[in-house]
Amino acid sequence: MGKIETEIAEKYQKLIAKQKMFFVATAPEEGRINLSPKGLDTFRVINKNKVAWLNLTGSGNETAAHVLENGRMTIMFCAFEGDPAILRLYGQAEIIHTDEPAWEEYASLFPPFNGIRQLMVMRVEAVQKSCGFGVPLYEYKGQRDTLFDWTLKKGEDGIRTYWKERNAISIDGKKTDFG
Repeated sequence: MGKIETEIAEKYQKLIAKQKMFFVATAPEEGRINLSPKGLDTFRVINKNKVAWLNLTGSGNETAAHVLENGRMTIMFCAFEGDPAILRLYGQAEIIHTDEPAWEEYASLFPPFNGIRQLMVMRVEAVQKSCGFGVPLYEYKGQRDTLFDWTLKKGEDGIRTYWKERNAISIDGKKTDFG
């Protein structure tokens, strides 16, 4: 087991900045665990104990349902290039919607994207780095344009309709604050 620390040290912030993908895990008190891969330029370390990431439109919104229920979140980074490493951030998350006062403070840290559902801000309580010796090496070729193309084609009204139809209730029947 890797060493547990209480903050995101500078060396870990550098590791995070190099990664092209991260994984977010949440779980309700009862029901399915959710584990989602995330990409694009959607993650920021705010300080040694706070991170934020943009939650873009997807086929479901399990993360929001789970955060509303209990706030527990784990974020994992795997070094697929360079030195092997796995870094996990454990903490309590909150959701920030576009109509909330804190939105501008955090949204200004990211490039503009179509289809931003919400921001997730997590208070980091524990950080664990482990070896990652078993993580394969992959060559990064670039980000996919699929989400951008899809959101442009849908348009703002189409995305809002999609959220109401597909993102309002989790697969376990829990509300997500959409719709």
